[in-house]
Amino acid sequence: MSVTEAAARIAPFVVHTPVVSSDALDDLCGVSIRFKCENFQWTGAFKARGAMNAILCKGGGDRSAGVVTHSSGNHGAALARAARKAGVPAFIVMPQDASAFKRRNVQRFGGHVVTCGPTLAAREACLAELVEDTGAAIIPPYDDRDVIDGQGTATAEFLHDAVEINELWLPVGGGGLAAGAIEAVGEAECRVQVVGAEPELADDAAQSMRTGVRQTQRPPVTIADGLRTALGMRNFAIFQSYDLPIRCVGEEEISRALDLMTRHLNMIVEPSSAVPLAALLRWGPIAADSQVIGIIISGGNLETGANAPWYR
Repeated sequence: MSVTEAAARIAPFVVHTPVVSSDALDDLCGVSIRFKCENFQWTGAFKARGAMNAILCKGGGDRSAGVVTHSSGNHGAALARAARKAGVPAFIVMPQDASAFKRRNVQRFGGHVVTCGPTLAAREACLAELVEDTGAAIIPPYDDRDVIDGQGTATAEFLHDAVEINELWLPVGGGGLAAGAIEAVGEAECRVQVVGAEPELADDAAQSMRTGVRQTQRPPVTIADGLRTALGMRNFAIFQSYDLPIRCVGEEEISRALDLMTRHLNMIVEPSSAVPLAALLRWGPIAADSQVIGIIISGGNLETGANAPWYR
């Protein structure tokens, strides 16, 4: 399998998302920034790519029992849509602290939501029960070869549309987007540097890279709810082989970057999408001579208004 093959496979089912920029954000960061708008993707996030590729790759045999996964929301909605396209049921295990907006989004695409506790262990225990009860096939949210290849198609498109970028900054949760980006850059044989960005309150990937041992999930408290999950094993192995640099930021920095994106890109995006910009503002480019930075806006599924958990 490869990112190139995945791109051809899923092309009829995903949006080739646009790339935008902002003079104001360029001035703030001191570099030119290109934003790839995966918030315009079907289901509102890049997860549509990996879920669709996994469904198509696992298309053989009897699929009548459906598919099952655990998700804080974006992968769940993506799998629900992909399953609907394939004509099979989708069962989505969601933590009790998942946003109401994301829960409704999963249901809107036909997913059957099952609520569990907030930890990864609780998700996995509930998932195992569902598999036992339904016989559905597991489609992991990030620790899966087909999912990683699918997520890599966002980077492949980005590299084609913005050939001038020197560094590609991505949010890191389970690691599917960043692992796919590393694979896509390798296949393209280009010299773009991939950089991960993480909240300080969910820095298990940064700690994993620092210690050389995959760390467990941090308490799920960061406002960047899409990044609260633990790093996947396959994803960590890809990170290690690439020696992925990861930059971490605080909650106030994420909130500020979110506000900047809302004002200067005229987009409402979820906090996870703001983490790379926050990291770039704090740390600056990896290489002193990098002039153009690419950032993938990971999603646009969030509750708005003064009651939203990220609101400041």
